[in-house]
Amino acid sequence: MPHKMTLTGSATGPLREYDRYVAFDMREKGSPSAPKGLKKSTFISYTVFVAKKAFNKTGLTKKSIMHEKILIQGEPTLDIPIDECPGEIGIICFQITVLPNKNDKEANESKDKKEAQQEVSKAQQEVAATKQEEKQEPVAKEAKTVQPEVNETPVQEKKAAPQKKQPIQPKGTKDVVSFDDIIVPEAFLKTRPNPVKTEEVIEFVKRTGHLDKPLTIDKESKVLKDGYRRYIVAKTVKMDKVPVVYEYQK
Repeated sequence: MPHKMTLTGSATGPLREYDRYVAFDMREKGSPSAPKGLKKSTFISYTVFVAKKAFNKTGLTKKSIMHEKILIQGEPTLDIPIDECPGEIGIICFQITVLPNKNDKEANESKDKKEAQQEVSKAQQEVAATKQEEKQEPVAKEAKTVQPEVNETPVQEKKAAPQKKQPIQPKGTKDVVSFDDIIVPEAFLKTRPNPVKTEEVIEFVKRTGHLDKPLTIDKESKVLKDGYRRYIVAKTVKMDKVPVVYEYQK
């Protein structure tokens, strides 16, 4: 059975269109943990083949594919003619996903920060205007002092209302993400964790309300790296969000 592969990066060459599919080149650095004595890893070039229907759903164009970061999941092939596959390895893609752009994210954060500063400035101006009115109308100020006594009881009741407790997370948790966002590699799907140990973790969750350990995922692609048993448990007990630790934080 062909080996499933996952690639992340941007296209390194122009998009090539054929009858029912498109192709483009990518490259990715080799393993950072090669056996001792071997040369340092170098970049490996890939030629990715995607059905036009699947490619069009991503919204990518000939121009944007050179700048967007994408996630490719597929399997290697040796059946493509050499002139159509300039890369060292040909990949038949069965899933292509456009990953969030870091610059866009920073731009949105900057915009939110600017809007928050504008709201604070507006509130400060309103407070200054109120103080100015109080100075000009001392009689009105005396009338306002009676108002807090009328509203005192509902304010105190509001403060006394119990606050919703934050769910407890296992030790080492760095973030909490949506369960549906996690991508499980094909290699995990072919395995079946020990059912006895899996049942023990399920009982732990029912007893404590949280997993015993966080799942390990890649921060950008959300691909599961470790903790497939806990992933199955979270799915079994129908958890909407799961605790995670990112691979580079291990």
